[in-house]
Amino acid sequence: MNNFVTSRIFGALVLLLGAQGPAFAEALEGQTSSADILAATEASDWLQLDQDNLLYIELERGRVVVALSTSLAQGHVTQIKALAREHFYDGLSFYRVIDGFVAQGGDAFGKRKIKQAQQKMQPEFEQPRSEQLSITFQDDADGYASKVGWIDSLPVGVDEKTNTVWHLHCAGAFAFGRDTEKDTASTEFYIPLHPQRYLDRNLSVFGRVVQGMEYLQALRRVSPPQSEDDDPGETILSMRIGSDIPEADRAALEILRTDTQTFQRYVASRRNRPEEFFYFRPDNINVCDLPMPVREISTEVGE
Repeated sequence: MNNFVTSRIFGALVLLLGAQGPAFAEALEGQTSSADILAATEASDWLQLDQDNLLYIELERGRVVVALSTSLAQGHVTQIKALAREHFYDGLSFYRVIDGFVAQGGDAFGKRKIKQAQQKMQPEFEQPRSEQLSITFQDDADGYASKVGWIDSLPVGVDEKTNTVWHLHCAGAFAFGRDTEKDTASTEFYIPLHPQRYLDRNLSVFGRVVQGMEYLQALRRVSPPQSEDDDPGETILSMRIGSDIPEADRAALEILRTDTQTFQRYVASRRNRPEEFFYFRPDNINVCDLPMPVREISTEVGE
């Protein structure tokens, strides 16, 4: 999902030393770039994604893979699995693709019948933070949450006053749309093409794209069709759960674990980029601007 440029270890920069002080420069001296950190990872730094929680969206352009949440909004996870297993989305389309906003897909005219999935979903915009939820917190300040961090490598926000937690509307988030009433989500999903954090806690996010985001970004821009003669947008060939498709057709994906020292070093390298190209380093990173490394591994014996 992420392309990492060739890296170089940071050398001292005269302009940086003068602008940000010797203490800051000393802290950065010798710091390794994110690409070098990722190149030196060990097997224990990676979490293999469970095929039962991977959603495969096949487009004419290519395949999009979504990692479904294993901790939050589980009612919505159950719903999308049921819909995928009904083949509900096969032949439907991304009928609303707004530049700089979202790609929304599903049944534009509401004609397709649901077989086993729910007609209406109870909202799961946020939920109580329990002791069972293992969150890796990020130190950087956030304008939409008391704290931000990661659960199973998916970004979350926490409100310390209400003691609630939710998945964030970063680019690639997977969520259900709804009408004005809270319980009107059912089948229509959307994926932000850019972060849309003001939607946090107003809709239910329950996954994130881990492969194929470039195909979503390239979708033809369309407004919702008003009639069947209008452009319906690009077709969804199929939508399946990974464990339901032949093993040979699956993508064996690993995501960087957030509960490791390697991840902390990775975050630090993105917070203050050590590459010599950078002269200003803000000592801060937005949680949605942190690329979450994902890699595809070989399952062939002997490779």
